[in-house]
Amino acid sequence: MDLRLFTEPQQGATYDDLLTVASAAEDAGYDGFFRSDHYLAMGGDGLPGPSDAWTSLAGLARDTSRIRLGTLVSPGTFRWPGVLAIQVAQVDQMSDGRVELGLGAGWFEAEHSAYGIDFPSLGERFDRYAEQLELITGLWETPVGERYSFAGKHYRVSDSPGLPKPVQRPHPPIIVGGSGKRRTPQLAASFATEFNANFGGPDESRVLFERVRAACDENGRDPATLRLSNALVVCCGRDEAEVRARAEKIGREPAELREGGVAGTPAECVDILGRFAAVGSQRVYLQLLDLTDLDQIELVAAEVMPQLG
Repeated sequence: MDLRLFTEPQQGATYDDLLTVASAAEDAGYDGFFRSDHYLAMGGDGLPGPSDAWTSLAGLARDTSRIRLGTLVSPGTFRWPGVLAIQVAQVDQMSDGRVELGLGAGWFEAEHSAYGIDFPSLGERFDRYAEQLELITGLWETPVGERYSFAGKHYRVSDSPGLPKPVQRPHPPIIVGGSGKRRTPQLAASFATEFNANFGGPDESRVLFERVRAACDENGRDPATLRLSNALVVCCGRDEAEVRARAEKIGREPAELREGGVAGTPAECVDILGRFAAVGSQRVYLQLLDLTDLDQIELVAAEVMPQLG
């Protein structure tokens, strides 16, 4: 199992804040630094205000050297798929092939209202999402010198050169996640490199993993080719006092975090991660809610990561 850091910059973070955390994660040996893609804080004042995910990832592509970078996840409502294909390909070039695209249908209606972004019905969002995945991968996979066309209900592309091309071929890894029973597993089986079970516990994750593996079988895809992952809040401390202090800092209770996150002493965190590994999880995105807590980044790297095998 490998560990990545996952941040929520819409809650209040500058680019320099993100760079500090990404650099600390890179130095400590984490596999990746990922961020949400939201334009509105979910509680609190959100100062100094939101940052655009792909703008900040472009900066990190140049200011880091090893760690993988991406979104968990970009709402399909935010960008035209052709434009997003260009943005991600360019950041992949800027990072020398270290970018991954987490893409979702979009869910947070308030941020759409706050910034003048259309928010269709759930069914239409998923219809658009399916077309976006097909269109973006189609643009990336079109050989140089050839042209790509797509005619969907919501998007049409005519005679596109499909440029620029990402460094990673046939394209950067694509992450699909969520707990949908039908369309989400189907889209993951058809387009994703990785399926993310979000913030559920081991039992819920087992069900979601079984569902997406079944969708792979239905599509004639080897389920072993789809990486399985989770995103979980992290609250690790050397002792109970440190666990409680960290939980208080992010406005959470230790008991609740132990139940639904990766929380407790390093030994407890290793045990929790082991439970997720036992149901098939191969990667965990540790959601770091306090971006000033560089000590926790180092603690997990030193005392949890080496025990994961």
